[in-house]
Amino acid sequence: MSAECGVIAAGHPLTAEAGANVLREGGNAVDAAVAAMLTSFAAEQLLTGLGAGGYMLVAGAGEEPALLDFFVEAPSNRRSSGAKRAGEGDEGDENAAGEGPPPAELRAVDVSFGDAAQVFHIGPASCGVYGTPAGICAAMRRWGSMPLAELAAPAARLARDGVRLNAGQAYIAKILADLLTSTPECAGLWAPEGHVLQEGELLRNPELGDALLRLGEEGAEPFYRGEIAAKVCDWMRAHGAALCGENLAGYRAVEREPVRVRYRDREVLTNPPPSAGGTLLAYALALLDRGPAPPRLANVVAAMSAAQVQRTPEFVEGLSEIGFLERFLAKNLGSTTHISVLDANGRACSVTASNGEGSGVVVPGTGIHLNNVMGEQDLNPLGFHRHPAGRRMPSMMAPTVVLRDGQVELVLGSAGSNRIRSALLQTIVGVVDHGLDARAAVRAPRVHFEDDTLFAEPGIDLSELAGSGAAHDAPSGAGGQLPAMGGMPQEVVEFHELNLFFGGVQAVLRRDGAIDGAGDPRRGGVAARA
Repeated sequence: MSAECGVIAAGHPLTAEAGANVLREGGNAVDAAVAAMLTSFAAEQLLTGLGAGGYMLVAGAGEEPALLDFFVEAPSNRRSSGAKRAGEGDEGDENAAGEGPPPAELRAVDVSFGDAAQVFHIGPASCGVYGTPAGICAAMRRWGSMPLAELAAPAARLARDGVRLNAGQAYIAKILADLLTSTPECAGLWAPEGHVLQEGELLRNPELGDALLRLGEEGAEPFYRGEIAAKVCDWMRAHGAALCGENLAGYRAVEREPVRVRYRDREVLTNPPPSAGGTLLAYALALLDRGPAPPRLANVVAAMSAAQVQRTPEFVEGLSEIGFLERFLAKNLGSTTHISVLDANGRACSVTASNGEGSGVVVPGTGIHLNNVMGEQDLNPLGFHRHPAGRRMPSMMAPTVVLRDGQVELVLGSAGSNRIRSALLQTIVGVVDHGLDARAAVRAPRVHFEDDTLFAEPGIDLSELAGSGAAHDAPSGAGGQLPAMGGMPQEVVEFHELNLFFGGVQAVLRRDGAIDGAGDPRRGGVAARA
């Protein structure tokens, strides 16, 4: 897919087309990414939104690369009794003496991916301080060339008029049915007729449309120190949650220097600490770079294993320390939904935003479905609510750009919680080592290694592991046993088809002067050209 104005890859056709329209109108990659983000809030409400957080990596076009961090922050590690509302003084706080509802607790829900299952935690106690409104406004101030109100208006209309669920969104709604009916407010959006919306049915959120217009016209202020923030704080306080006005008022998007790691003859840029995913991705790539190209499956699995082993309590605690990345790489080497854009000037924008799975908490009068990041076990490996207030959560999200001879070659990122780094690792290997185009690299079957278990999609030749001392003789679809050995799995779980469990990579590739884009079929992704 070549284009004069650029290409965008995203998780929904409406999201991708919104960005492509902006590119056609003369906007740059960041304008297009922001328009796509805003549209995704209406079209992909299960994955992202105004109550979410994320990261944006911008590189190319002669600019110094930069990573904008607007991920979720930990709220106060206590219930919100005694905490101020947004914009209020010390007087009139009925909870100052500890009165009110009991502290909120996490609620566990089981989510089945068909051949694997995962437990998520939801409810008011799972909500962290959202960052997407601040991130969008910071990105437009730093790189944008179009009015934010102009980018927000189409997304607001979409939220008000409604979006018909496609097959991908309907499948996600089905597996998250318990979450979507966990509160009356969430069920009012997702099960208005008594059943969770199905493919072809209309999802409408007029209050979200109003909020998107407010963002376009007034910026982030109402969401952190104004009327919308006050509604969020009042609702959370009434339900015993920790998120309060002080948390919101103090939130800022932060610009950081990306991680840089060599891979073959390329330079890979990705998400730095306090995010965990980019650091572990860089570490795995650096390990593979020591071996021959292309790497065998056993080498890829061993690199995944080595990265997983490094995720110790010391690693998690150290992510927030100054100089951690340099110390980690020196010691060990001797280092949701996604939108990827590449414009005609060679500027790349890679942005990943996540609502977790959503908390089930939809704040009345705002249309905002708050994140459940504080209840994500993948992001809280040392236990829940152990992060001090104001600390950015150690996300697995890793928006990434690959440079060749100083120019952007590949723009990519992924959803998929702890599977993000393995999805990105294999996509980069596919492009760089195997010479695949964007579509083939994104659609190639994947593996993921975690807790001594190898998860594999159909099409993976598991016999390659036998050459490394591992044997696999289990029938398809069964959990097979592999002899324990260094870096190799002890169990294999084979999936029957490509599955969103393995992430949702959206990628744009420039090769031989042409731009090629690909959306991940695992999550209904598409690419659109301008």
